[in-house]
Amino acid sequence: MDTFIITLPPRQLPTLRGWQVTPAHLAYRLGPGPHLFRADSAAPRGGLMVIDDRDFDGLGSTGPLCQEILRECQARGFSGAVLDFENRLPPLEQITGQLNEQFARRGWTLYVAEGYGSCAPQGRVMIPSALSGGSLQRRLEEALERFGESRVALALEKRREDFFLPSPTGSGQPLTQQELEELKRRLSPSVFFSGDLCTRYFTYMSRDNGAHFVLFDDGDTLRQKVEVARRLGIHTFLAPWEDAAPCAAQLGIQRKPEGRQARR
Repeated sequence: MDTFIITLPPRQLPTLRGWQVTPAHLAYRLGPGPHLFRADSAAPRGGLMVIDDRDFDGLGSTGPLCQEILRECQARGFSGAVLDFENRLPPLEQITGQLNEQFARRGWTLYVAEGYGSCAPQGRVMIPSALSGGSLQRRLEEALERFGESRVALALEKRREDFFLPSPTGSGQPLTQQELEELKRRLSPSVFFSGDLCTRYFTYMSRDNGAHFVLFDDGDTLRQKVEVARRLGIHTFLAPWEDAAPCAAQLGIQRKPEGRQARR
């Protein structure tokens, strides 16, 4: 059976009512001290906490910080945490390793980015669904070989990127949904589907900077990525609610039985 973990701010939690999902609260960050900081208006309970590292300076002792995180999980009834770490610093590796041990001892689940997978041998490793080259199936097969079936989770995200060609870095310019729609309206391009990437794409020429290659997701491409993962035995998915909500039924997210909804 699939597990869908939905990331969203606590104020949007009522929008999950009626869906069989696990909320992951976008309400926590690491800051100077180091300390755990929570949004002033946030008072989430249950589900998972999401912790980002945008304000983390790498200074200070990590032990007391980990204790703060454990106390917050206990106080809020969380069953685990998502470490949304974008930087790679030795103190963040230490934090991940310490939380891995403490969470495993309590039966909680820790979700970490792929680069931190070796720091959390009992944790789940989040593999991004977006690729600019190669094959999603092969990408997931390699992750399964490295981490094992029980540890791999697919992190879904609707990506929209505009690449200059050639693209030596494999990174494009992010587009908003509005920018993508305006580009499609202006160019009326032929849109194709990549079976390897499980995403849609089109190309165009600019007088200013030459050839462009645009990759983008929609509800159907997310569904196909989920199906690739399922065929490989992966049944844990994370997704922002803003991306998953319009295509929740397509993805296979189940509704709660009426009786359970009424009791809430």
